[in-house]
Amino acid sequence: MKPVLLDTGVIVAWMDASELRHTASVEAMQRAEGPLLTCEAVIAESCHLLRGLPGAAQDVMANVTAGIFQISFQLSSESDAVKSILRKYHDQRIDLADACLIRMAEQFETGDILTLDKEFAVYRWGRNRPFHILL
Repeated sequence: MKPVLLDTGVIVAWMDASELRHTASVEAMQRAEGPLLTCEAVIAESCHLLRGLPGAAQDVMANVTAGIFQISFQLSSESDAVKSILRKYHDQRIDLADACLIRMAEQFETGDILTLDKEFAVYRWGRNRPFHILL
């Protein structure tokens, strides 16, 4: 099964019922057929953004522990590639989590992504391959 990349906004909207895109995020995550791959930067951003919602950070971590959110990326071994991506998209004001997800697309050969970020319509992975936004 082809993996699906998971970005911060979808996790936040999935966890927080008051978010505008909550229902769409829940439905998209339920439809995802492959494993949900993410990185520590996405988990850190999610926990930070959910800090006002009691228990949310623990729930995010419970999904990591249960293997629902799979962290299959090691920044220390991919730092040169991530640095190159940050440099390439500096004019887009790219953040570390997005750069890691782009590198993960290359590593795991998938452009399927659950994201609310419009920038992923601009970002490319591999040799100029577009992302397939599943939300």
